[in-house]
Amino acid sequence: MHVIALSATLLGLDAEPVRVEVDAARHVPSFEIVGLAETSVRGSRVRVKSALGQIGLDLSEYRVIVNLAPADVRKNESSFDLAIAVAILASVGVVPVESIDGVLFLGELSLSGAVHPLRGVLAHLMNAKKRGDRRAIVPHGNEGEAGFISGIDVRTVESLAEMIQSLRGDIELPRPTGARRVAASSKVDNLDEVHGQFGARRALEIAASGGHNLLMIGPPGSGKTMLARRLPGLLPPLSNAEALEVTAIHSVAGLLTSNASFRPSRPFRSPHHSVSDVGLIGGGEGPRLGEVTLAHHGVLFLDELPEFRRSTLEGLRLPLEDGVVTISRARAKATFPAQPMLVCAMNPCPCGFLGDGTRRCACSAERVRTYRSRLSGPLLDRIDIHVVLPPVKVTELQQTSRDESTETVGARVASAREVQSSRASRLGFASHVNSGLTLRELETAAPLSARSAELLASALTMHALSARAYTRVLRVARTIADMAGEVDVSPEHIAESVGLRVFERGLRSAAT
Repeated sequence: MHVIALSATLLGLDAEPVRVEVDAARHVPSFEIVGLAETSVRGSRVRVKSALGQIGLDLSEYRVIVNLAPADVRKNESSFDLAIAVAILASVGVVPVESIDGVLFLGELSLSGAVHPLRGVLAHLMNAKKRGDRRAIVPHGNEGEAGFISGIDVRTVESLAEMIQSLRGDIELPRPTGARRVAASSKVDNLDEVHGQFGARRALEIAASGGHNLLMIGPPGSGKTMLARRLPGLLPPLSNAEALEVTAIHSVAGLLTSNASFRPSRPFRSPHHSVSDVGLIGGGEGPRLGEVTLAHHGVLFLDELPEFRRSTLEGLRLPLEDGVVTISRARAKATFPAQPMLVCAMNPCPCGFLGDGTRRCACSAERVRTYRSRLSGPLLDRIDIHVVLPPVKVTELQQTSRDESTETVGARVASAREVQSSRASRLGFASHVNSGLTLRELETAAPLSARSAELLASALTMHALSARAYTRVLRVARTIADMAGEVDVSPEHIAESVGLRVFERGLRSAAT
C-alpha cells in the first residue's frame, strides 16, 4: 500500500517540508531509499529495520521502497527515521493510515526502538507553524525547546512502541511543558572591576547604547579583554522574540540541553584566532553555523585581531553589512541571521609595547607596517568606534574607590535604547538601534544644523573617510545625543563621534 507521512529537512534555519512516500508489499525482500538521501539518511534502513523488529514486525518478507520528495532537495539528517517507520507501519496495516495524516514526524530511532532527540527541533517547529501545520510529534528528549512553541499541537514520544499505541488510539502522547524563562545570572563580570581607562569605558557605553561595532587598541594588560567580557552585562535582556531566535540557532548547533529554557542574557562568543573561515562565517557540510551566527543578538569578540587569517576576517565584511550569512551550494542555499555586536582588540604593534611609556618597543617600522596591513581598509570601515587604551597606572590599580558598576552604566544604556526604540516605532524604522539605521532614516532621525553639517564634511575631507564612514559617524553621533537626552545632533556630538572613528589617528595616539 502506498502511504505518505510528513517530515522536514533543515536548510540553515529554514525547514523544507518532505513527503516520506512508502510502498511496502510482500515480495522479494529489499529496502530502498531514494530522493537525494545522504549517508545519514541511508543509514535509516538499518535503524528502522531493527526498531521495527523490536516490536515484532519482520521486514524480511517485504519489498520496501521509500521516496523522500521533493527529490531535488538534499537530505542529510537522521530526523526522517520516525516518519519512515510510521509510514511502513501504516503501509502494512499495523496502524490506521488516517492516524498519520497531516502529522509532522521528527525523530531518530535507535536499534532498540527508542526515539532519540534531534538538533534543530525548535527551528523545525517554528517553520511548521509558519506553514500552517497543526500537529507535530517530536522526541521526548526535545521537550524543553518544543515547549517554546504555541499555536501548534506538539506531542512528545519516547519509543516506537509508544508511537504505535498512540496511533492506534490506546494512549495519548504527552504535550511538552511550557517554556521557562529564567532570570539572568547575577554572576556577571562587573565593570567596577576595571580601574582607569575612562576613555575606553565611555566608548564601551556608546557602543552598547547604539549597538555599534568597537575596536580597542592598546598594549598587553591595558584591559581590552576585561572590558569586552563586561559588555554583555551592559546590554538589555533579550526580548521574547530575540530569545526564541537565539534558542533556535543554538538548537540547530546542538548547544541546547534537554531542559532548555529562555535565557534573557545575550550570547558572548570569543573564537581563537586560529578559527577557520567556516568556523567563523559558517559553511561546510550541512552547512554548519559559524561563530558570527552563534553570536546573533549578542557579542562576537575577536581578540588579537591581526592574528586572524586575512581571508577569515574578510569573510566578515558582508555579514557586518547585511546582517545575514548566505551559504550557496550546488543544490541548495542557506541563509543564517548574523547581527552581533563585533568587538575587536589588538596591540599597536607585534610586540605590543609601542607607545608604552614603561616598556620599550622592539619592533622595526617595517614590522609595524606589516602588522597593521593585515587589517584591510574595507573591514576597518565597518567598525564604528576605534579607541586607544593607554597602559594602566599603578596608582589606578591601587585606588580603593570603585568606578561605576555594570548596573549603573547598564541603566543608562537601557535608557538610551528605549529612546531609540520609541523613535523607531514612531517613525516606522526597521531597526530599533542606531547601528542599523539607513542613511535615509538618519536624515529623519538625525537632521544636522548648518554648523554640524559643515563640521562633519570638514572632518570627512581631512581624514579621507568614505561614504560608508559618513553614515557610521552619523549613527554614533545620534547615539551620543540620545545618551545625553538631546533631540538634535550638535557639533559636539559630531566631534566626539569623529574622534572615535579614525583608525590611523588611534594608532598614532598609541605611539605617543
